[in-house]
Amino acid sequence: MSSKTDFIPAKYSNGIESGNFQWSSPSNIALVKYWGKKNSHPSLKGELAKQIPANPSVSFTLNNCKTITSLAFAKKQDQDTFSFDLLFEGKPKEDFKPKIQQFFERVFVYLPFLKDYHFTIDTQNTFPHSSGIASSASGMAALAMNLMSLEKALNPEMTEEYFYQKASFLARLGSGSACRSVKGEVVVWGEHKNIQGSSDLFGVEFPNAIHDNFKNFQDTILLVDKGEKQVSSSVGHNLMNGHPFAERRFEQAHENLDKLIAVFESGNLYEFITIVESEALTLHSMMMTSIPYFILMKPNTLEIINRIWKYRTETKIPVCFTLDAGANVHLLYPERAKEKVLQFIKAELVGYCQNGQYICDEIGIGSKLIIDN
Repeated sequence: MSSKTDFIPAKYSNGIESGNFQWSSPSNIALVKYWGKKNSHPSLKGELAKQIPANPSVSFTLNNCKTITSLAFAKKQDQDTFSFDLLFEGKPKEDFKPKIQQFFERVFVYLPFLKDYHFTIDTQNTFPHSSGIASSASGMAALAMNLMSLEKALNPEMTEEYFYQKASFLARLGSGSACRSVKGEVVVWGEHKNIQGSSDLFGVEFPNAIHDNFKNFQDTILLVDKGEKQVSSSVGHNLMNGHPFAERRFEQAHENLDKLIAVFESGNLYEFITIVESEALTLHSMMMTSIPYFILMKPNTLEIINRIWKYRTETKIPVCFTLDAGANVHLLYPERAKEKVLQFIKAELVGYCQNGQYICDEIGIGSKLIIDN
């Protein structure tokens, strides 16, 4: 699949009056960061040109931090408008509706049945609300999976490959990084010359060898600041337009992804640490050197980073950090070090977490179908 036209369906072979699906989709944590969007793409125009990455990224798919979304649908008479109710944890959530409306408008050309049904979307997160963990990736991925289940019911001949590629493509139009929450333990999004099948339009499972050192890799999320993000992702990505260091940064992402290909094959955890921590600090450096500029790390973020460095030097345990566009710290380490690292967290790091909160997670396999009815 290389262009948007591949995902515009022909006439559906099946009819369906009503039904219900439920999917869970996980969050993900980028190792090589996506920060900045292309202004244009040869196969996309207007709204659909959004969420095209200026550089490729690769992420670990998480397992425990996920969004669970059910989609109930019933055929309606009026087919002129989108019609949906949105519930969060079983209660109406009006302030989420504009984002869903915008998403439906963006993807209507690819899902022409959207105006045929009234939808009831009921969504919840397994992680605490306002924990500082971004839910847009898991949320939009879960919605895309449900919508693709409906399209597959309308077109039963659909292949599994098409199903997952299109789900990732649609999720991207809701939230860029959502395309990495659909399928796979390690997911690449963005064209890269040395990764077969990689695309700007959807995420793909990392196709190369992955050493056993990275199996069941752990991610403990230290909740330093659970407040609203100081700068939205959309604003942050736009700050890369005209950024004095943008072009070199985009080149660096390609170079680091090349290095990770070799690292995943060799299992070299210390080279992995160097790449991942450098990527995290580069992401924040780009925000600190944009106009306007932001410092999203908090004093406790820096305290945690320094204690991780000290602990790693003293114990030789291969634990490292990465960061999203915020103050929380993702602590990454192999499963065999889990007991010692959790002792370290409880002894030295928990005091720097807001209300002493942290979440234990690990690599997962992507979205899962819960109800097919």
